[in-house]
Amino acid sequence: MISNDGEELRRFEIAASDGKFEWANARIAGNTIEVWNDEIENPQKVRYAWCDNPRDANLYNVEGLPASPFETKE
Repeated sequence: MISNDGEELRRFEIAASDGKFEWANARIAGNTIEVWNDEIENPQKVRYAWCDNPRDANLYNVEGLPASPFETKE
């Protein structure tokens, strides 16, 4: 996994148990992506590039292909 432009990962959102998504910080840590928002203490869901045309999404694989939008389930 890489950021295709060398910048911080963008277009990640995180939600608590109320299901309300907020923008989140994200970084690549080895083979995982750490996602957080300092305002959300007990995150339950994460989603990435969750819209019809995810402008500025920058998570790619090392072969240069973009990651597909996704949402985790509880």
